[in-house]
Amino acid sequence: MNETTKSKKYWTDLEWRVLTGVGIDIGCATDAVVEGVRRFDLEHGDANRITQFVHEQFDFVYSSHCLEHMHDPALTIQEWWKLVKPGGYLFFIVPDEDLYEQGVFPSRFNSDHKATFTISKVKSWSPKSYNVYDLAKSLPESKIVKLALQDRNYDRAKASFGNQPPPFYLKLIFKVYTQLKSYLRSTNQTIESLLARYFGFDQLKNETVLAQIECIIRKNA
Repeated sequence: MNETTKSKKYWTDLEWRVLTGVGIDIGCATDAVVEGVRRFDLEHGDANRITQFVHEQFDFVYSSHCLEHMHDPALTIQEWWKLVKPGGYLFFIVPDEDLYEQGVFPSRFNSDHKATFTISKVKSWSPKSYNVYDLAKSLPESKIVKLALQDRNYDRAKASFGNQPPPFYLKLIFKVYTQLKSYLRSTNQTIESLLARYFGFDQLKNETVLAQIECIIRKNA
């Protein structure tokens, strides 16, 4: 199940009120947030530099689990903000670094992730961590409407972050295996089970689980 479809099951009236008028969905693939929204994905251009491809503004700009694939989220979000009309909204969702990456970067579960996210930390274990609060506050003429960690049905007892560090040999296995994994025809279930004990597993494969941060920002009229 795509992440937008999963998230929509738990939305309140606030999210649906934000998603009214003319909007654009960045990185939606086939899982557009609402009917009639403008889709923007790889075939339409580079979302890192979206204003080179999209020249109008919208009542809402929506993106789910896309910002973590951008080279420089701090610059990218400034680009996306330019697409928001005065009085409009930027609504984005990113995975939470502790719940998803679970203390491991590059990400074990998605090798294309170029950044990790937390709501706000003084210091993070991730070398590519961004505070969503800081990203939101960096946008000119903005007001944060909602900023929330969403962890519905997430089982922290099965997460590895904060547990006893793995022994050296497992770190070596993890490093070698993750580098070779893309060349293998299938994953090795024995190794996967061993690594999951220390490095956790991807709970987002369960269609009822959320492990993300939702942020809604309004541009002053």
